[in-house]
Amino acid sequence: MAPVIILPGISGSGESHWQSHWQSATPSFTRFRPADWDAPDLADWTRALRAALANAPQPAVLVAHSLACLLVAHAAEQIRDRVRGAFLVAVPDPDAAAFPAEAASFGNPPARPLPFPALIVASADDPYGSLDDARRRARESNAGLVIAGAHGHLNGASGLGEWQQGRLLFDAFCAGLGV
Repeated sequence: MAPVIILPGISGSGESHWQSHWQSATPSFTRFRPADWDAPDLADWTRALRAALANAPQPAVLVAHSLACLLVAHAAEQIRDRVRGAFLVAVPDPDAAAFPAEAASFGNPPARPLPFPALIVASADDPYGSLDDARRRARESNAGLVIAGAHGHLNGASGLGEWQQGRLLFDAFCAGLGV
């Protein structure tokens, strides 16, 4: 299997978040490490992503949540040769009123196809991004789109635990990549 790198959003995905459950269950999964989870800076997060990919023995599959999905969009051209695919969960809308002001540097993500396969997983009632926005982003990035029911922001507060539905989607995505 290709290396898997977990890319949490703002605040770093705590213990109750499905990303943390997946990483605990699969110790080969690694997590990128920006300097500051709570005051995100696009340049810093891009450096951290590039470092994580450089440490991977071969091109990796990215598992991004929330703000980290916008990181992938911004960094895509820089990292294209080190990424097998991107599993993008709960992509936020940087133009929405709920978007955190401290994440302003992540605004205006490129509206172009990603240079690697991607799947966007959205919730029908995500307070940070509408289904219309998820559909638009999927079209612009040439990504697949799965609507995973109504689970808020698909985070720890959603009470998903290990999020088995998400893991099945991820495993199917990886199988489609041939990894």
